[in-house]
Amino acid sequence: MSILAIGRTASARVSDVRALVLAARSVAAAQARLVPEVVRTTGLSEEGVRLAFAHHLELYPTEAELLSLVAGASEASRVHVILSAGVFVAALRALAVARASAPVVTVRPSVRDPVFARALVEALDDPSVSLAASREVSSIESGEIHVYGRDETTASVRSRARAGVVVRGHGAGLGVACVSRSADLRRVAGEVARDVVPFDQRGCLSPRVVVVVGDDARAAELGAALHEALLAASAQVPRGLLSTEERALATRYAESLGFAGRVWREPDHIVGFAPQGALLVPPPGRHVHVLAASDVEDVRRKLEPLAPFVVAFGTDDPLLAAAAPARARVSSLGAMQRPPLDGPVDLR
Repeated sequence: MSILAIGRTASARVSDVRALVLAARSVAAAQARLVPEVVRTTGLSEEGVRLAFAHHLELYPTEAELLSLVAGASEASRVHVILSAGVFVAALRALAVARASAPVVTVRPSVRDPVFARALVEALDDPSVSLAASREVSSIESGEIHVYGRDETTASVRSRARAGVVVRGHGAGLGVACVSRSADLRRVAGEVARDVVPFDQRGCLSPRVVVVVGDDARAAELGAALHEALLAASAQVPRGLLSTEERALATRYAESLGFAGRVWREPDHIVGFAPQGALLVPPPGRHVHVLAASDVEDVRRKLEPLAPFVVAFGTDDPLLAAAAPARARVSSLGAMQRPPLDGPVDLR
């Protein structure tokens, strides 16, 4: 279906997304009444929720960024959004993509993380954007369904969707940080910690693996520095609650390094180092795996098993961007969880 058939110009689509951003500003300004409920539903600490509102909600996108978002968005008569839990402010990004795509949007918040999404729809106060009346996918008769979360969720929705309804999956992913041979390890450890702490690492942009260019001794030194940086960060923003499954997976990860590697473990985080460049992926929850690589080509080889899942690649050296997997967004360390509202992260 063309833009003419839908009746919206690019300028109108940008205006619709901008209105959503303005609504998010009003929600952020009134966050005091939402914070306790977001803490209860997400399991984040109060400090973690306030950190997200202050630094990880895209409230001031530029005109160029909004134009980029609109240019990359699909075109549909309506979009139904199915949100996942994990990053509560991600509802803004998901709805921005949907609003760029269609004049009519319905949203189904996660039952485990509904507070911000509902507040955003209420603040927008636009009948064209509403909460879904039904949780049944088969009740959606036309347009597109945008699904956020695990690939299995997208597959399930696709199997139940009506013929003619397009299902677009925005699947799970993870972040990787890459540290250059010449980097100041204490400085970059602090920057990596700033990427790990938000949302207790449950976002797909958060690094769970750090590759250090150099030998094992240098990688272990970065592991120790990252441990100290995360310890300092937890004094300011304590980790929230982990599920039973998350705790079990974290224990299993730490135990897997018990003989061959080294583990720095505190109540709020785990940093693991594996010698000889062994690659492991820890679960979310402020758990980070550190390994060494000899050069940019070795970085690429080490990451090859993860390449289909890496959506964010942070580094202190632009030359190392050549090692980033094809669909990963490249950013500076410390900014991995603050991408512009311009499309590439959200439209993958």
